[in-house]
Amino acid sequence: GGGGGGNNADFTDMYGKILESSSSGGSAAALREYPEVLVLDVRGMHCGGCAANVRKVLENVASVQSANVNLANETAVVRIAVRLDEEDLMEARSVGTKDAADSSDASSSAAPTVKAVNGDISVQKIIESIKNKAKIEGDKLAELVTASGFPTTLRDNSSSDESSGDYDQGMQRAREKREERIKRIRESTKKVAMAWGLASVCLLGHAAHYLKIHSLGFLCKTQTHVALSLFAMIGPGRDILTDGFNTFRMGRPNMNSLVSMGAIASFGMSSVAALVPKLMWPTFFEEPVMLLAFVLLGRAVEDRAKLKASSDMSDLMNLVPSTCRLLLSESSSSSKSPLSKTISVEAIKPTDIILILPGDKIPVDGIIVNGTSSVDEAALTGEPIPKAKRKGDLVSAGTINCDGVLTVEVSKFGSETTVAGIVRMVESAQNRQAPVQRLADDISGVFTYGVMATSVATFAFWSTIGTKIFPSVTAALGASTATVNAPVLIAAQLAASVLVVACPCALGLATPTAVLVGTALGARNGLLIRGGDVLERANDLDAIVFDKTGTLTVGKPTVERLTTSNWTNENEVLALAAAVERNSTHPLAVAMNKRASQNGIKTYKCAENSFKQEPGLGAFGTVNGKKIVIGTKEFVEFSLKSSSFPPELEDAFTRSNENGSTTVCVSVDGKMAGVFEIRDKLRPNAKTTIERLQKSKKKNFEIIMLSGDRQETADTIAKSVGIDPKNVYGNVRPEQKAEFVKNLQKSGKCVAMVGDGINDTAALATSNVGIAMASGVGAASEVASIVLLGNRLPQVVDAIDLSTKTFGKIKQNLAWAFGYNIVGIPIAAGALLPAYGLALTPSVAGAVMGVSSIGVMVNSLLLQLEGRKFSKEDKDKDID
Repeated sequence: GGGGGGNNADFTDMYGKILESSSSGGSAAALREYPEVLVLDVRGMHCGGCAANVRKVLENVASVQSANVNLANETAVVRIAVRLDEEDLMEARSVGTKDAADSSDASSSAAPTVKAVNGDISVQKIIESIKNKAKIEGDKLAELVTASGFPTTLRDNSSSDESSGDYDQGMQRAREKREERIKRIRESTKKVAMAWGLASVCLLGHAAHYLKIHSLGFLCKTQTHVALSLFAMIGPGRDILTDGFNTFRMGRPNMNSLVSMGAIASFGMSSVAALVPKLMWPTFFEEPVMLLAFVLLGRAVEDRAKLKASSDMSDLMNLVPSTCRLLLSESSSSSKSPLSKTISVEAIKPTDIILILPGDKIPVDGIIVNGTSSVDEAALTGEPIPKAKRKGDLVSAGTINCDGVLTVEVSKFGSETTVAGIVRMVESAQNRQAPVQRLADDISGVFTYGVMATSVATFAFWSTIGTKIFPSVTAALGASTATVNAPVLIAAQLAASVLVVACPCALGLATPTAVLVGTALGARNGLLIRGGDVLERANDLDAIVFDKTGTLTVGKPTVERLTTSNWTNENEVLALAAAVERNSTHPLAVAMNKRASQNGIKTYKCAENSFKQEPGLGAFGTVNGKKIVIGTKEFVEFSLKSSSFPPELEDAFTRSNENGSTTVCVSVDGKMAGVFEIRDKLRPNAKTTIERLQKSKKKNFEIIMLSGDRQETADTIAKSVGIDPKNVYGNVRPEQKAEFVKNLQKSGKCVAMVGDGINDTAALATSNVGIAMASGVGAASEVASIVLLGNRLPQVVDAIDLSTKTFGKIKQNLAWAFGYNIVGIPIAAGALLPAYGLALTPSVAGAVMGVSSIGVMVNSLLLQLEGRKFSKEDKDKDID
């Protein structure tokens, strides 16, 4: 079904339990409901009231657990419960049993009756059933919303991670959506031109009347105004009136309903005045013309602002070219130039070799097999300086080859590329709702009813006792004392103004537009922020916890010295240690293997099945019949036959305490053999990043550092970057980091965890805001709230600043939307009429209403100015 429910492998146990429970005859009701997420593309929403109506329609369906409707993106993210019935389970078991029987028959001609069930086949069948049922349910929901007046289609993302075709379809769908918006803007522009053409005739008529231009006197006639008003309502304003009537008839009035009522009320009152002259009521047939002109103009500007807000996402989607040069041979018979053929990127497969010429956009993720060049990665990381690339280096789709010819072996293409992942993550983020928006949506859902009630109350007040209490208002609004039923005329005008001035649209756009601009801006500058809820949590941060290795430091330690015991030698210890650590990917293990390789040490092999690793402590294995233990001092001491520590190795610990190096001990057959002194270089700008956080004007952050390294080493690193010693914790294992974060949260703090994703995944997931460095995207992207694609520490500050400023825009937008309606509606109802003689005509009210929505959009777009303040790599300096 559209959207899918996550990684199938993660839920194999659940499916197994479903089968097991059902086959044993037990009740599996609790296990037979599986949550799926659907994405619906919804068109025709104009205001927060529309979005609230769509959400109400969806949430009234029994299978729907929750629904988030995004007005700016025109999407609805729906979580449903897919229920498996007994027939589905029986079919899954029968398919699995048949497969098991076939397998058994193939292996033994005399196999007995097979009762086993092939779990893999059964699970796949259940997954297929769930996907099919989710798609059927999604189609039903789309039909239901469409029947409610909002044309809706189900987005099929069920296998977006399996082939490039799915990604291409997603990109095509996004482009189609953008083209549809552009088409709507063109149509709305035509309507605006027509509406303002009619409005101009009205204005010209008024000008001719005041300037006494008799040749244009026909423009001042009531018949002309009637014709203009009718043309405006059945021409450019027809869609507004039709939609307003339909939604009101279905019991879900929206902004179009309010505008329609205002326009029809003005036309109706003018018609009564024209047909019954003895009432001596003035006619204002031009009011519907001006009202619709202002509303259409505001909506057209709003649509253009929405398109502008999504322009960064459009740029991301257009990063990858549609064709590439497939390398056929290194050179042709007639020249030394490589021979290549231009083909579609869809035809590429892994291990293909492609040719990248200077100026080309790189179409795939791959490894350089030949050539040197500099590659502009600004589109992904936000860094303006091209990176030098040579044989063996990785390149990413969407980046630009600057000045050299490269041949690249394809490793990932289509949906598997980094840029494809970014697009998916940003789109997902823009569909996630900030909790504060829920309040606005709830208010929008009842807003139109409140406005209609206020309009009725306004009419009732001014038509009965209002003009008696404030007799001066009659003259203020231009009604003469001879006018029959003047209070009714005044009340009708003010009631119409109340209907028109109200703006639920601003409420609906307040959050999604800011999230749309903020997340897209972040992505263009190497910051992936997962959604409005992340922005809200980041705004409340109190404590920021940094991992040391790979976060504050580069994560590529080097061996500075190896000190050995008197009974052995350096080369032998290095060879034995490297043999064990060759089975590990830990940065310290990599450093020891690199040192062995640089020294040309003879390589040994660790005995099969003898290697075992203890996370955060060390590893052990058997090499050449010898038991090798390597890791922290405490870990290795357990393997020693003698508790005494060789005095010749004590100097290594003294030095490491002084210079902040990490010590790794090695024992051979229970005897201490040597101590490695390994040091990791600080990341560029580590110190200035900490200083910027400590000096933040908006928040007094508590900065904490956790490390699996010795306390002495952690203290040295912390001192060099300026972290308070009382907030530095060494000897912390991966699972203890998550527990530490939990304890901070229990004390009432909102916590951000910054890690490289290698051994920080649990802590990143536990924290309120998990921030992952790009080096850990593969491990941390599923749990991190924010991913720093530039892999630079100053981006931590950028991410927090952008989150704070984006959420600030959300609050400003909501304050404006609420404030506008709180102030505007009473003024339209005549609150200033007795004291100041000030009232709004329906056309002026319509103009003000349009400005309110545009104000929200413009305020959100001002976020783009923040991109200039992001830290750039050319400002970073190394700290030793």
